[in-house]
Amino acid sequence: MQRGLNFAIIDEADSILVDEAITPLIISGPAPNPEQVEAFRQAADIVSHLRRDTDYRINARYREVELTNEGKDRLAQAAGTLGNIWQGARRREEITTKALVAKELYSMDKQYVIDNGKVVIVDDFTGRLMPDRSWRDGLHQAVEAKEKLEITPPKDTYARISFQRFFRMYRKLSGMTGTASEAAAEFWQIYHLPVVVIPTNRPCKRKNLPDIVLPTGPTKWKRILLEIRRVHERRRPVLVGTRSVRASEYISQLLEAENLNHQVLNAVRHREEAQIVAGAGQAGKITVATNMAGRGTDIKLGRGVAESGGLHVIASERNESGRIDRQLFGRCARQGDPGSTQAIVSLEDEFVSRYAKNIVAYLKKRHALNTDGICSKTTRAVFRLAQHRAEKLALRQRKSVMRTDHWLEEQLSFTGRE
Repeated sequence: MQRGLNFAIIDEADSILVDEAITPLIISGPAPNPEQVEAFRQAADIVSHLRRDTDYRINARYREVELTNEGKDRLAQAAGTLGNIWQGARRREEITTKALVAKELYSMDKQYVIDNGKVVIVDDFTGRLMPDRSWRDGLHQAVEAKEKLEITPPKDTYARISFQRFFRMYRKLSGMTGTASEAAAEFWQIYHLPVVVIPTNRPCKRKNLPDIVLPTGPTKWKRILLEIRRVHERRRPVLVGTRSVRASEYISQLLEAENLNHQVLNAVRHREEAQIVAGAGQAGKITVATNMAGRGTDIKLGRGVAESGGLHVIASERNESGRIDRQLFGRCARQGDPGSTQAIVSLEDEFVSRYAKNIVAYLKKRHALNTDGICSKTTRAVFRLAQHRAEKLALRQRKSVMRTDHWLEEQLSFTGRE
């Protein structure tokens, strides 16, 4: 019971009101269904025999999987000897599609990790574990079946509301964040909240170096390793940002092979976060981190570090939102300290391949032998284009949820602010 939603003050407002806007808040209860649990295990086995581009197609941009007519026929044959749940065409296609999504679009150490035999979701925007959340509509069970873990029983949804709709119910709403200006138009359109930019306490001395674009993933990692060593030799601390646990562990292996002492901060090694962040600004320190280090983290510089140039931040991949990139780059040059940032990316990065596939294919062919870095304006523009397309798609999804919320308010007479 609540006395009313009168006012709210939200920290990291863009994360909650924009990035998490369409995340549903759900009240659910247990609904044991042994037959359905077994069906998820069977589906994981069936999809291992289906052929990509023949039995099913993947839409990487919208993260969707669609069965072809040939795939539906093969599925009907495979389901002939299975239980009753498989006899209805629509039901078996839904279960199989979920298993294909889990197989093709959800990867361990990227969208989730396995902790104590359980699938734990990793937040795309913050890189932190979300042990109290689960994917809905059977996707969580499909991922568990793929990893051959104990499958949690499905649940019934009793009540559901999006973050967006929930916070719009407050009489007075406000918040703060370091990266609100890029989303100012959306704050006004959806929440009727103006954005006020507060000047920094001290002048910012951050140097934003031009992006370095490499044609392939391996050449990108070699260049990142070279830059780490170059900065490290000057006794400057380095923070390398990655988008996934897998990428952070991979670069950690490369650093170990080069005998470069470093620390890793990701969703798996989160217990040492405070200790790692506290020492990340010391002279000669090398820190590899996912987006965990991108919000609310103040890295203090050690003695003599400011004189040598301050903390250097390297982004190993661009994020789908420019605000997330700025959060990472904002770890250096705080409170008037010096610092520098640079993105070292490749044309094989998942993000740019997903949103600018045709242009990237042309550039990869043209610059296939270039190992020094492609510094043309065209190449950098491709990454900006991909980011613009990603942000536009995300905004379209949020507006779609808002239209549904408006429909509910109009159709259900008891819904509203009062």
